[in-house]
Amino acid sequence: MLYRVFPEAPGARPGEPGSATYVARSGQGSGRHDNPSHYGAFYASRRVESAIAERIQHFRGESLSGSDLRRPGGRRLALATFDDSSLDGVIDLDDPDMLSKRELRPSLVATRHRAETRRIALGIFREGAGGLGWWSTLEASWPNVTLFAERLSPPAPIDEPQPLSIDHPALVAAAQALGVLLS
Repeated sequence: MLYRVFPEAPGARPGEPGSATYVARSGQGSGRHDNPSHYGAFYASRRVESAIAERIQHFRGESLSGSDLRRPGGRRLALATFDDSSLDGVIDLDDPDMLSKRELRPSLVATRHRAETRRIALGIFREGAGGLGWWSTLEASWPNVTLFAERLSPPAPIDEPQPLSIDHPALVAAAQALGVLLS
């Protein structure tokens, strides 16, 4: 399974702004694997806590309230679940053999130096891969995935996205793991 948190616009069709599968390529450029002149990056996680933690990490040591789960224009953050069983061509950078084959050190894969992680992602894109997996820098046991939108269309969500709330169990778990206070 893959999980993704996004600002939902109820009624948005797949691939449109506000849908679970929308890739905001024009707004990309600062993310870990962003190379918007080459591809759109669809970020997701294999752990629900990680998908949420990526969105709330800037609240570490601070309080998060229900109003923080809304975006300008009224869109509410929602959680989508995807079946990833049909995804092929995703390079697993959490596999020691794959790192060795690519002559990559774990510290380069997880560095906060975006120029390095973007270089790695672009190299994998140029090889023709559909995406890459890596571990979260927030918690190493949380595997994340970046799909190259031009290569692998994000799968359709399994169910209707779930609006996030302060009492959503996965949000509570993510907040607890990060030291985010809920109010």
